Amino acid sequence: MTRPFRHAALDALPVRAAVPALVSALDAHGTAVLCAPPGTGKTTLVPLVLAGLVGGGPRRRVVVAEPRRIAARAAARRMAWLLGEAVGGSVGFTVRGERVVGPGTVVEVVTTGVLLQRLQRDQELSGVDVVVLDECHERHLDADTVAAFLLDVRETLRPELRLVAASATTDAAGWSRVLGRGGPGGAPVVEAAGVSYPVETVWAPPARPVKPPHGMRVDPAQLAHVASVVRRALAERSGDVLCFLPGVGEIARVAGQLGGVDAEVLQVHGRAPAAVQDAALTASDHRRVILATSVAESSLTVPGVRVVVDSGLAREPRVDHARGLGALATVRASRAAGRQRAGRAGREAPGAVYRCWTEAEDNRLPAFPAPEIRIADLAQFALQAACWGDPDAAGLALLDPPPAGAMAAAREVLVAVGAVDAAGRPTSRGLRMARLGLHPRLARALLDGSAALGPRRAAEVVALLSEEPPREYGDDLAAAWRTARRGGDAYASRWRAEARRLESAAQGHSRGSAPDPRVSGAGTSHAPPSQHPAPPAFEARGPERSPGSGAAHDDGDAGLVAALAFPERVARAKGEGAFLMASGTGAALGDGSSLRRAPWLAVAVADRPPHSASARVRLAAVIDEDTALAAAAHLRADGEEVHWEEGDVVARSAQRLGAIELAARPLRNPDPGLVRAALLNGLRTEGLGLLRWSADAEGLRARLGFLHRTLGGAWPDVADDGALLDRADDWLEPELSRARRRADLGRIDAGQALNRLLPWATGEASRLDELAPERLEVPSGSRIRLDYSAEHGQPVLAVKLQELFGLAETPEVAGVPVLVHLLSPAGRPAAVTADLASFWQGGYRAVRAELRGRYPKHPWPEDPSTAEPTRHTNARLRR
Repeated sequence: MTRPFRHAALDALPVRAAVPALVSALDAHGTAVLCAPPGTGKTTLVPLVLAGLVGGGPRRRVVVAEPRRIAARAAARRMAWLLGEAVGGSVGFTVRGERVVGPGTVVEVVTTGVLLQRLQRDQELSGVDVVVLDECHERHLDADTVAAFLLDVRETLRPELRLVAASATTDAAGWSRVLGRGGPGGAPVVEAAGVSYPVETVWAPPARPVKPPHGMRVDPAQLAHVASVVRRALAERSGDVLCFLPGVGEIARVAGQLGGVDAEVLQVHGRAPAAVQDAALTASDHRRVILATSVAESSLTVPGVRVVVDSGLAREPRVDHARGLGALATVRASRAAGRQRAGRAGREAPGAVYRCWTEAEDNRLPAFPAPEIRIADLAQFALQAACWGDPDAAGLALLDPPPAGAMAAAREVLVAVGAVDAAGRPTSRGLRMARLGLHPRLARALLDGSAALGPRRAAEVVALLSEEPPREYGDDLAAAWRTARRGGDAYASRWRAEARRLESAAQGHSRGSAPDPRVSGAGTSHAPPSQHPAPPAFEARGPERSPGSGAAHDDGDAGLVAALAFPERVARAKGEGAFLMASGTGAALGDGSSLRRAPWLAVAVADRPPHSASARVRLAAVIDEDTALAAAAHLRADGEEVHWEEGDVVARSAQRLGAIELAARPLRNPDPGLVRAALLNGLRTEGLGLLRWSADAEGLRARLGFLHRTLGGAWPDVADDGALLDRADDWLEPELSRARRRADLGRIDAGQALNRLLPWATGEASRLDELAPERLEVPSGSRIRLDYSAEHGQPVLAVKLQELFGLAETPEVAGVPVLVHLLSPAGRPAAVTADLASFWQGGYRAVRAELRGRYPKHPWPEDPSTAEPTRHTNARLRR
C-alpha cells in the first residue's frame, strides 16, 4: 500500500537542497555538522531521508535527540504527518513517562535524557544506525554529555555509527572539531539556506526604569510593559503575535494582563497540556497571541506568526556551591537568542519584532548563552561520567571542560549520598541511582525514602521535588502534596504520571530487576561498581499508608524525603521565621507562612534575595530533630572546639549537625595546640595591640621597620601584623604557647619579643643603635628621640630651633637625611625642612621675623650658622 506522502510539503522544505551533501559527508566521514535555520526542515526531513523513508535510500534506524519533551512530541507528529501516518508507525517518540512506538518504527524521537540513560544501559546502542543531535546550539548539559558518549562509542566500539549535530545557529567550527576528533580537518560542515523574509525591528523600552532581574524574580513593572507592547503590536500589525517570556510564572502573569484583547491567548511551555501545545503548533483561522518560553526559539515552528514581542529575558541554571543552593535564574537573553526569536516573525512573510529594550543595551548583551556545563550543578553529570568509566570526565570529547570547582562540589555530593567512592568510582548503589533519571539527591531520597515509607509515598514526594509545584500551592511541602493529590490542574496531572513512573522504578529496584531501557530510559554502567558503603538505610515505618491516612503522617513523610534529598538544608529555628541550615546559611520564611513556628525544617527550595545574607525559603516541610539527625548523619560531628569568639578564647565540647550546634559544654583542659591557634586567630582578628606595647617597644618596632625599608637584607619586616604573625614561632614563643586567654596576651612584652627577630646570627643586630639610634645628639648637647613611625617617610627629628644653631648639614640616619621639625621656644611647630643649610639661608629669616617679638627672651641671631646653640634664654646665656 502506498503511503499518502505530503509530497508538496516535503518538496517545499529548504533543507532538501543540502541533503545530498549531508548524505555524502556521512558516507565519507560518519559524522557531520548540519547548520540550518529554523523552519528549513532539518528536524523533520533529514531524519526521514537518513532512515530511507524518503528519497529511496537504504533503510536505517534513526534516533533523533531533542532537548525538550514538547519538541520531541512535536517533531514526531510532524514527521508522521509528512508520511501520512499516525505517530507510532514508522515514526515514534519516547519521553520520560510516555512512549509511542511500534514494531515498524524506524525513526524514534527521544529527549537527550532518555538517550543518555539508554547509552548507560547499552553503550553500543544496538540496532541504531544514525543519531541526530538536534538544537546543539542550546548547549544543554545532557546534549553535550550524549555527544561525548556517542563519540566515545564511535571510537571504541562502533565506528560505523553515524552522528549528525544539527542546529539552527551553532558553533560549527567547535562541533566540527569535536565530532572529527582523531581525524584531519574535523567533521564536514553542511549548511542549508533558509527562506526568510525581512523583519523590522521596533525598539520598545519601558518609559521608566525597571529593576533588573535577580534570581527568579522579574519586576512586575517589566511584565506590565511587555503586556502593553503586546497590545500595541496587535493594534499596529496583522497576524499572530509570538511573545517570548522567561518562565511559566511570567507567562501566566502577562496572560492575566491581556484580558479583553481581540485574540486567543495561548500559553506554550514545557509544562503546558498537550492540547494547548497542539493548538499553538496548528494553523488557525482566527488571530492568536502565543506566550512562550525559549522552547519556541528554534525547537518548535508556530505557524501564522507575523510579529514577535521579545521581553529580552531568559532562564539559566545557577548554583551557589558555598551555600548549597541551586536554582534557575532570570538573565538577559543573548544576542544570538534575540536573532533566533526575531527570525520567527519572518518565516512566512515580512514581519516585525518589538524588543523591550534599547538599541544601546542590545550592543552590551552577551553574544551567546552560557553553556550549561559552565554554570549548572554538575552532580548528575559527574554520576553519569563515573558510570561511564571516566569519573573526572577527562577523556570525554566536550566542547567545554567542566569547571574543576563545580566537579569537586559534585563529587562531594555523590560521596555523601553513597553514589561514588572516594576515588570517584560508582558504587552499586550509585548504579541504581543513575538508572532512575533523577538528580542524585532525588535518587537518594527515592531509594532511602522507599525503604522507610514504601515506594508509593516516597515517589509522590520526590515527584513534587523534581518539578517545583506552582506558587499557589504554597511553601508547605506536605500541604502541596495534599493539594496535588486532589488537584485537577495540569501540574497535578504531570505529578501523578511522574509519581507512577518513580514508584514503578523504585519497586523494580527493590526487587533487583532492571526495567526495559526503551520504556524507562534506564541504564547501567560499563564501569565496575565500587564496594564503597552506602549511607545507613532507614528503618521502615510499618505498612505503607494510604493517601488519606492523616496530615500528621504527610508532614513527617514529606519532611523525611526532603531531608534525604537535601541534608545540608535541614534547618533549626533561631527565632520566629528565622532558621539556620546545616550548610551554615541562614534561611527565612515569608511573613504569612504556616511553617514559622516549626522547630526544625527540611528546606526543599530556596533562593537568596538581593542584598540578603539569608536564603528565602520557597518550599519546606516540618521535621523533628531525630529525622534531621538521621537524614544528615554524614554531617554529624562531635569534638572539641577551641576558637576566638567575642574577644576571647572559647573552649568547649560540641555536638554539631553541620553548622547547627546541638549541644555544648565547657572544656576544662583544651588541647594546647588548639588554644594557641585560637589565640593567633584573635591576634589576626583584633591586631597585635592585644600584646603589651610600651613606648620603647613601639619605638623598636618603628626603628626595625625603617631599617627593613631602607636596608632590607637581614632586617625583618615588622610593620605588617600579618607578616609578624606568620613568624609567630620566631618571636612570640615560649610566651604564646603558655597563654590560655586574652589576658595572658596582655602580659607578653612585645618589645622583648621583637628583640628575638634581630639579625643576631649575622652580627648586624649589634649595629641597631648605630644604624637607627633611638636618640640623636644635637649641637646644644640634648639627646632628642627620633620618630621612625612614618610608614614610608624619613625619620623625624623634632627639636627647638635654637638647639641647632651652628649645624650646617642635615643629620643622617643609615644614609637617610632626617626630616627636621623646627620648634619654637614653646615647643610649637615653626618650620619643617629636610635641607638645614638652605633653611638657614632663606626660610630662617621669615621665621625669625615672626617669632622674635613673641619670644624676646630667646636668642634670634641674624646668622644662625655661626651662633652658639642653646636650650636656654638670653639671660641664662649671659651668666
